[in-house]
Amino acid sequence: MLICRPVKNAKPREQTPGILWLHGGGYATGMAEMLYFSRALPLVKKYGAVVVAPAYRLSWEAPYPAALEDCYAALLYLRDHAEELGVNPRQLMVGGESAGGGLAAALCLYARDRGQVRIAFQMPLYPMLDDRDTPSSRDNHAPVWNTRRNHLAWRLYLRGLRGKTPPAYAAPARAADYSGLPPAYTFVGTIEPFYCETRTYIANLRKAGVPACMDVYPGCWHAFDMLAPFRKVSRRAAARFERAYRYAARHFFSYT
Repeated sequence: MLICRPVKNAKPREQTPGILWLHGGGYATGMAEMLYFSRALPLVKKYGAVVVAPAYRLSWEAPYPAALEDCYAALLYLRDHAEELGVNPRQLMVGGESAGGGLAAALCLYARDRGQVRIAFQMPLYPMLDDRDTPSSRDNHAPVWNTRRNHLAWRLYLRGLRGKTPPAYAAPARAADYSGLPPAYTFVGTIEPFYCETRTYIANLRKAGVPACMDVYPGCWHAFDMLAPFRKVSRRAAARFERAYRYAARHFFSYT
């Protein structure tokens, strides 16, 4: 588990969010060190947040629910060590890219239902949410992530269910109740597989009365902001993401 804190943080604890950031990789690959080129690192460097990035078990070694259990344990660690880390326990946030975004959404459902820890804000960026084909994930041949890779990743992640219908904790798009979830922000490109499921997730949150915002980038493929960070559209996406975070840091708190 990586813990990133600002070198000098003049902010008092009550103004310092604690963020659990979950790496992508289709649930099967990736590492906590991906934090260093993720959207989360500027939240430490520029805005004084504290970020915790767990090295959750990957699906090739342990299928669902191993990754979710590891991420929930990391969330409890963040809660239990809030004073030591210098973060506000009423402002714990979760986020991640791709499969990390899917885990962030699943974690919000899981934490709501267990009632042990409250999440103040979620940032599931272009999240991997639906094991079923959607109009954008079906017959998708875009760069980086496509239909074939998506099918393989889901089969590997869900193989422990032995053909059973996945629960919402495994595939958050299958959730029936979105009420009581934390406010959300995300962004997504229009040609990537997760475009439709991202839009649907935000729409479902809004229908349940949850504040939820999304930016859409026409013609952009999966993880464009991380893999082509110097493109104008990537810089714009990063700036809008940081603006949404700053708003959340001022306005969104959990209450027990």
